[in-house]
Amino acid sequence: MGTEDTGTEQRQPVMADVAKLAGVSHQTVSRVLNGAPHVRPDTRDRVLAAIRELDYRPNSAARALVTRRSQTLGVVSFDSTLYGPAAMLDGIERAARSAGYFVSVTSLRSLDGRSVQEAVDRLRDQGVDGVVVIAPQTSAVSAVARISSSVPLVAVGSGNQAQVPMVSVGNRSGAEAATRHLLDLGHRTVHHLAGPANWLESQDREEGWRRTLEHAGVPVPGVERGDWSARSGYRAGLRIAELSDVTAVFCANDQMALGLLCALHETGRSIPGDISVVGFDDIPEAAYFTPPLTTVRQDFGELGRRALELLIEELEGLAHAGTHDFIAPELVLRRSVGPAVRR
Repeated sequence: MGTEDTGTEQRQPVMADVAKLAGVSHQTVSRVLNGAPHVRPDTRDRVLAAIRELDYRPNSAARALVTRRSQTLGVVSFDSTLYGPAAMLDGIERAARSAGYFVSVTSLRSLDGRSVQEAVDRLRDQGVDGVVVIAPQTSAVSAVARISSSVPLVAVGSGNQAQVPMVSVGNRSGAEAATRHLLDLGHRTVHHLAGPANWLESQDREEGWRRTLEHAGVPVPGVERGDWSARSGYRAGLRIAELSDVTAVFCANDQMALGLLCALHETGRSIPGDISVVGFDDIPEAAYFTPPLTTVRQDFGELGRRALELLIEELEGLAHAGTHDFIAPELVLRRSVGPAVRR
């Protein structure tokens, strides 16, 4: 007994269908799918909308044969619960997914030269098209500079010291904006709670703070140093609370600022009545501190997007070791700062 044919099977959409619906060429659809950077935003949006409408699924194996690319990117990060590195990784992953790339992440406990080289070699063995290294420490930058690999490489969060294409937030300019804002409010000087000395972000933020004070011709106080944690900020805050001449503190990250605020509250210091406080990062909780924290916001989504663009440009021979991109930070004003009260 035969089986009755109840209808025809719906044909799966192909790239030509996407091109027709979007009103573009077959080559333009291919460029969008391959993450090519030089596609007009409105054109890219039309192609992506057509892909969603048709539920088009490109044949990754066939595309890899044609383009000789796996559409997979490697990311070398390190074990950390810190907001900055975690947000960088999230931004890179989101940008890669939007551009049609898979992401393979290798997380290291330490970013020494041998560990980073071995991680890049493992990713290369997986056939990745390129590698992004999140390199916020001086040891990581040294490791990146020594990497021997034919795979395109981009560093993220490495200041301007990496000898590969890199992208990072303008830490110095952010620190300058925070310090200048406090001086403009009438504070005679600004104290600084810095991060670990071997972190490039900490070095750049400290330099931006120091340079702003020197340019203004005001005293440069000694630096308090923490380890990025709220606990270290709390301990520094207890010491700062004993100094009667402190009216403003710029903290190198929001977690240390949280600890500082706690210590100042416990010792009876009013914020911002007695001491104004500014952080850095704009973590999601910053708006709910007591008082809400003025801080320097980093756009990690843009950081991830630009890192991906830079890697694709390197794949196409458009980027080189001297390509350094900086994402401008933004000073977010809240209620933890106020005019200096003359004593």
